[in-house]
Amino acid sequence: MKIAIVVDSTAYLSDEIKEKNDIYTIPLNTIFGDDTYREDIDITPEEFYDKMRAQEELPMTSQPSIGDYILLLEELYKKGYTDVISFHLSSSISGTLQNAVAAGQSVEGITLHAVDSKIACTPLGLLAVYAAQHKDDTPLEELLETLNRFTNKDYLDAYFVVDDLTNLKKGGRLSNAQAFVGQLLKIKPILQFEEGKIVAIQKIRTKKKALSKVEDLVQEAIDKQAGDNIVLTVIHANIEDEAKEFQAKLASKFKDATVLISHFGPVIGTHLGEHAIGVSITSFDVDVTGF
Repeated sequence: MKIAIVVDSTAYLSDEIKEKNDIYTIPLNTIFGDDTYREDIDITPEEFYDKMRAQEELPMTSQPSIGDYILLLEELYKKGYTDVISFHLSSSISGTLQNAVAAGQSVEGITLHAVDSKIACTPLGLLAVYAAQHKDDTPLEELLETLNRFTNKDYLDAYFVVDDLTNLKKGGRLSNAQAFVGQLLKIKPILQFEEGKIVAIQKIRTKKKALSKVEDLVQEAIDKQAGDNIVLTVIHANIEDEAKEFQAKLASKFKDATVLISHFGPVIGTHLGEHAIGVSITSFDVDVTGF
């Protein structure tokens, strides 16, 4: 048995981490008019935010096609892999996992094991890294059982603050009137994944107050975590300096946690908008050297 680890591009893992842990990636797409860009291949996050800022219409996003996934599986089969553990952003917000499953049924000689992370970004990536670090010393069925257990809030969670309501309005998630009132009041929604869906759990008047509330929510999440290897990740949409400041603040407050920094790439950034910022909390034992 030879196991490959695949994760979709919304994990936003660095090339260094993917190479170190022998992780393969399948890209999602962002679409501006007639132009389609594969995430982290055809467009960088900085280029994406510059382009989105200049557009009147919100870009569209799309999952990898079944054909794209079949090509990847055939490549892995030729390299001698017999099994693939494939990690994807929540199936409640994307059809990526469903396309992966369909592709797996179309390629003979290799078995696909799809994992619905019920989330996205760094928690998704850390699940894949954990699998890569344990695939050779843990029986496959035991590893899959463990990974699926890790996809609940006992082991991972996340909170995000949206800087403004423009993308939510453009994406049809709230009315123009709601957006207008929200902008006047400087409302900063705090978002969370619940049952795989992104929901607004609180609306705060300023970003400073919203981030302060996120700190409280992070503390509550840590107190409920089943594992004891706490990793916090500050995730940002093109505001690296602000993210580094928040990272330092969290590191000072949560001294027993490892605090990383990552970013919202084009697909997730399309929906959250530029200047969004969030924190993910994971508590399973994974080596994050190189992040």
